[in-house]
Formats: sequence, C-alpha cells, structure tokens
Amino acid sequence: MAVQTTYDRPVAPARAPAAPRRRRPRRVAWIFAGPAAALFALFFAYPLGASLLQSFTTEDAGATRWVGLDQYRRMIHDPAFVESLLNTGLILVVQVPVMIGLALVLAVLLNQSWLRFRGTWRAVHFLPAVTTLVAYAVVFQVLLKTDGGLANQVLGAVGIGPVDWLNNPTWARISLIASLTWRWTGYNAVILLAGLQAIGKEQYEAAAIDGSGTLSTYARVILPQLRPVVLFCVVTSTIGTLQLFDENYVLTRGGPDDATLTPVVYLYKVGFQQLDFGYAAAIAWVVVALIAAISALQYVAFGRERRR
Repeated sequence: MAVQTTYDRPVAPARAPAAPRRRRPRRVAWIFAGPAAALFALFFAYPLGASLLQSFTTEDAGATRWVGLDQYRRMIHDPAFVESLLNTGLILVVQVPVMIGLALVLAVLLNQSWLRFRGTWRAVHFLPAVTTLVAYAVVFQVLLKTDGGLANQVLGAVGIGPVDWLNNPTWARISLIASLTWRWTGYNAVILLAGLQAIGKEQYEAAAIDGSGTLSTYARVILPQLRPVVLFCVVTSTIGTLQLFDENYVLTRGGPDDATLTPVVYLYKVGFQQLDFGYAAAIAWVVVALIAAISALQYVAFGRERRR
C-alpha cells in the first residue's frame, strides 16, 4: 500500500488578489449634510449671486433693465459715496491703531502675576463685547446728549461749557471713534492676552539674563512672536470698520452733514429709503472688494515683515 506523502498531495491553486471594493457613497453623511447644504444654497449662495446680477441692472418703470457697469461708474461721481469712503478711511486710520495699542497695553497688564482677581478683571473688560450693538449705541447717545448728558454734566462740574457731541461734524466723529474704542478694546485685549499666555516664561527669563529691560523685552522678544495675533486683531477690526453700521446709524444717522456716513449706512439709505436696489447692490459689492483688497494687503505686509 502506497503511502501518500505531503509532496504527493495536490497543491491548491493560489487565490487571486481580491479586487478592491468600490466605496459606496455614504448616504448617512449626505442625509445629515443635505439640509445644511440646501439652507446654504438658499439663503447665502443664491442671494449672493442674485445681488451680483442685480448690481448690473436698474429699475425702469417697474421693469428690470440691464445697464452693465453703469451703477459702478455712478459711484465715482457720487459725492455722498465718496464722502462715506473718506469717513471710513479716517475711522480706520485713527481708531484701529489706537484701539489695538490700548488692547495690547491692557493685555500686558492683565497678564501680570501680581494682579489680583485677574479673572474678574478679564471678564469686566470683555463685557462690552457681549453687549448688543444697538443697546450700547443708545447708551452712548444718552451719555452724549447736548442738554443733560452725563458727559456735559462732568465737563460742567470742572467749568467747561457743554459740547455739541452729536451735532458737530468733528465731535460726532470723535464720539463715534470713542464708542467703537470702548466696545472693542476689551475684546481685542482678551485675544492678545491668549497670545501672551502662549509665550513661555523662560523667554522672559532669558531676556532678563541678557540684561534686557522690560520695554526692550516686549519690543524685541514678545511682540515679534505676537505678530500673528496682532495681525488677526487688525484684520478683523478693519473688516468691522468697513462694515460699520449700527453705531453711527443709531448715534447720528450718518450725520451731521454726512460726517459719520459710512458705505453700509449709505447702502441702507439707497436701498431701503430710495428703493434703488441695483445701486445698493453695487455699493455692497464694492465694500466686499475693499474688504478683500485691504485684508490681502495686510497679509502681504505681514509676510514681508516676517521674512525680514
């Protein structure tokens, strides 16, 4: 009787590698993302595209007529729109640097170890940012009233006559800048404080060992590392300034003599008071372009400083 060895057994054919399975679409993910995508398309993408098309049209005897770039050419010769840009540029150049500087000083103070109740002080300085825009603008309107306002009462107590805060073009701009600074300084200070706390204490100690003073340490060691946070605050503050509406509309309605008129307030007047929606849409897209251009310039400038 022959004995079958392992060498005599039939060898099973090698299995061919399994073909990669095609990934089936994840229907559950689409089911959950579908409503959000539909809402985004309905309430954001469609209005955005419709407003862009509307900026190339005008209403003529109840009918929509295509006018091309006429609405954009109209802005060049519109003194009110040009004035609104100049006002916004003035606020941007004056208020944003002052606010960021004050926020940086405040963040440094709130970061000191000797300060007691630091958590309370941080919350107190952040409170203006959670106040509604209209509410705090109304409060400033009451404080800055010419007759009986708290600001003029304080000035009268020290022998200074009343100031027409909201009806004089110069003082109206100052009042608007002061209100914006009051509301957003604490907000930016908390963001800068988070950046300061991310810097290790050993860097302060190393600078002290090298003989660097306090101001020199912050100027040469701390601020260069804090530059991305400062850039974030500058960009967001710039965007907020270009979109300025609530404060100046509640305080002065863009007056007096268009001294506090901004593009968004002018857009509101053109669109909802004059019912010129094509021109209002064109103004909105110019504001969007300005925001994109100025933000890009700030990022480019930051990149150059960083490469240096």
